[in-house]
Amino acid sequence: MDPGSEPDGNLRGDAAAPRPRTTAVPPCVVFEDEDLLVVDKPPGWNTHAPDPYAGEGLHEWLRHREPRWADLSILHRLDKETSGLIVFGKTPLANRSLTRQFEERRVEKVYRLRTDRRIPASEWIADWSLVRAGDRQVARPRAAGMEAAETVFRKVSESGEGIDWEAQPKTGRTHQIRVHAAEGGMPILGDRLYGGGPARRLHLVAHRLAFEHPRSGDRVAWTAEPDAWGDPRVRLRQAVIVPGETDAFRRLHGASDADAEGLHLDAWGGFHLLYSDPDSGRDGLGEPGRVGGLEVPDLYHRPLNRRVGCSGPDENGPRWIRGRTAPESFTVRENGVRYEIRFDQGYSVGLFLDQRDNRRRLLTGHVGAGFPLLRPGTAGPEVLNTFAYTCAFSVCAALGGARVTSLDLSRKYLDWGRRNFALNALDPAAHDFVFGDTFDWLGRWARRARRFDAVLLDPPTFSRSKERGDFRAERDYGRLAQLAAEVLKPGGVLFASTNAARLEPGTFLAHVRSGLAAAGRRVKAERYVPQPPDFPVSREEPAYMKTVWLRVD
Repeated sequence: MDPGSEPDGNLRGDAAAPRPRTTAVPPCVVFEDEDLLVVDKPPGWNTHAPDPYAGEGLHEWLRHREPRWADLSILHRLDKETSGLIVFGKTPLANRSLTRQFEERRVEKVYRLRTDRRIPASEWIADWSLVRAGDRQVARPRAAGMEAAETVFRKVSESGEGIDWEAQPKTGRTHQIRVHAAEGGMPILGDRLYGGGPARRLHLVAHRLAFEHPRSGDRVAWTAEPDAWGDPRVRLRQAVIVPGETDAFRRLHGASDADAEGLHLDAWGGFHLLYSDPDSGRDGLGEPGRVGGLEVPDLYHRPLNRRVGCSGPDENGPRWIRGRTAPESFTVRENGVRYEIRFDQGYSVGLFLDQRDNRRRLLTGHVGAGFPLLRPGTAGPEVLNTFAYTCAFSVCAALGGARVTSLDLSRKYLDWGRRNFALNALDPAAHDFVFGDTFDWLGRWARRARRFDAVLLDPPTFSRSKERGDFRAERDYGRLAQLAAEVLKPGGVLFASTNAARLEPGTFLAHVRSGLAAAGRRVKAERYVPQPPDFPVSREEPAYMKTVWLRVD
């Protein structure tokens, strides 16, 4: 659509409210019924988020994923680096029953660990109390007034790779098994905090979990195998990526993944694209057939270019390294949705993988616990996707039942978006594709009283327009949010996102809220979300993406 044209804006008031779509349960879920959710937690993922702006913990990610998991409760915890079985309660009955069983020590918890240190015993009991000393726990002989901490250890097997032990804690103190094992002369492999031998991961897994079912009273049990102490980077992706639904995701995320500092590796269907940071001094290409220790047969490479606006497509485009060559265009899947990918179009290949969970929210109509995308009974919903790029958000909103207006300053990308609609059996003619400047069109629609049920903002960190001048997210996001609020229906949802590194989360949220206030709008509900789990957050690789969903009065 040309700048002078106006979408017809038909609200299709006779249309029925959209029916939500569903996606598969993530692979980490091993059991679910009315009361319980049992999960096999991968190593390297917190049970719950340590900070509201850090990556989501396992609990937050699950609780906000499905409406039926909205009341998911933490009943016990596993350390970030410990893998294995953890149970969450879904109902007050389950929470009361399991809390009581944990307190009365009637829950059977059996762990498996591996060490490289031999001790004479094949079975022994650790009975040291634990005292916190900074980030560590220290074992101390039992004394009056000190909390008990007891663990039973039994030797399982021995091989050239180490000695495997079973550990059954009778109490549940922080780091209990790790401290007791180290104090007994058999520190766990990979446990740098307590003197364990070198390993890629902490060799500790919650192996067996058994208790009385809160509703039936029957004894129930689950077992998780150590998986030969597999690569934690692979285990994390296996926990959250459904193979039949998604074949595009991040396999390595810089310093957050062992042996990957300066390297970011994405899977695109059967192909891989490696981004390397020249400042790290690594390009990741030195291992034949591998990257960062992972097997990667079909590989393209592109150095991170922090001045992409100053280079042409040939300089920015991925360079073939080995294996098969990608066709001019090919298709990937994400949450069952298909997208066209091209390696010949410069810096961006057609999809931003770090927005996968946000696209899923549009697809399913579920933003988070107690936060549906649309108000109940909304008929013929309309969504505006600004800075639409190849219209990936638009496709998901349309599949979720909305009529979508996609707005972008590139006809080429809007045409690409139409192809993405067609790939998913959506008729592009039933939706609007508007070519033009977002600031200009938001002003036009506001003057014409054009309103949407949801407005999506995911602008580039920096852009330049002949008519309007420069846009900088750090400076101009509040004004953008104000203009978006002026075309948002009462009770509608504003989605705001940025990956501007210098814009801190608190400042970003303040800009968005100030823009809404300037438009005379109030926030009724808010859900802040960072990047998805395959983009793990760490001190060495802090969160960069900031997104928030707001219901606006």
